Amino acid sequence: MSHTYSSNRVHIIFSTKNRAKQIPPEIQRRLWAYMVGIARNHGFEALKVGGVEDHVHALLVVPPTMPLSKAVQLLKGCSSKHMNDMLPAGGFSWQEGYAAFSVSAPQTPHVVQYIETQAEHHARRSYEEEFLEFLKSFGVNFDPQHVFG
Repeated sequence: MSHTYSSNRVHIIFSTKNRAKQIPPEIQRRLWAYMVGIARNHGFEALKVGGVEDHVHALLVVPPTMPLSKAVQLLKGCSSKHMNDMLPAGGFSWQEGYAAFSVSAPQTPHVVQYIETQAEHHARRSYEEEFLEFLKSFGVNFDPQHVFG
């Protein structure tokens, strides 16, 4: 076989440092679009990016030549710089880690819709509740005392 074919779709979630509400609603769409551009400019694809004041969800398609950690590093690093340039007070940063969950092609529309409706989800439950639910539903082993730092 002379070509490599893959469908590496990953739903990633990460929060602002200390889950501080540092992403005001009025700049969220701009930040999400900027993150889509970061992905495009670095050789991977962000099918959907969205979130609320304290965290972000992104559905990525990562090529087989790029480690997922590199894609997340690029998203977080470039968007953090952008936020610090955009916000008058500066001091913006993301949490140190992230969560990543594999997504099949048939699941893509559901995940996109989930990301698009983050504001509605978080009117009913916190980031912490959502995050723990993801870890449990994907069978990720975790120590509850150390999940949030």
